[in-house]
Amino acid sequence: MKTAVVTALALLLATSVPASAAPAAVTYKLRATALGQTAEFLLDQPLDATAPTTVAPGGTVTAVIDPAPNQVPAQAGGYTVRDIKTITLKLPVPANSTFQSATATGGAGLGGTPTIALSGSDVVLKVPGPIKGGANFELPTITLTLQAATTGTITTQLGGTSYTTPGLTFTATITALGFPISAPATGYPDPNPVLTTTTIG
Repeated sequence: MKTAVVTALALLLATSVPASAAPAAVTYKLRATALGQTAEFLLDQPLDATAPTTVAPGGTVTAVIDPAPNQVPAQAGGYTVRDIKTITLKLPVPANSTFQSATATGGAGLGGTPTIALSGSDVVLKVPGPIKGGANFELPTITLTLQAATTGTITTQLGGTSYTTPGLTFTATITALGFPISAPATGYPDPNPVLTTTTIG
């Protein structure tokens, strides 16, 4: 069962997360738990994001993060994937900037209405789901509006620094022996590359 859960979650996490003007490969370290078993694994994800290269002191910076379409696998490790739900993606507010607003637009097949809001020092996208196994879906495009400080650079990165402070979480429901099994997963990018850089001045 442990192997099935790991395989399922690795496939499910191949959902895109956004990143920079020069596409980057981000490796998430992931930990999944089910039936009292814990497994750790790695997942590489291609990312893409855009932001202006320069901004005047006190000016406005708009960073756009656009996930690619994806599909939830119907089977994983010989088990049926019933759905994924409670997807949470975190993006920290960059240094040398002040949060102004965040929007989540578009997306498809999400099984519920996404929300996005500032929580502490992170912008948090939540997709309640459920998204059924085998279904196509697309996460919404995230647009961050920031006010630049007077000097320095504004760099965007993904959130998460450890399994206990994750930047990506969700729960998969897998059917085994006719019973639904919940498998929560937490992850963080390691290394965590700079996605976009905007120079103030």
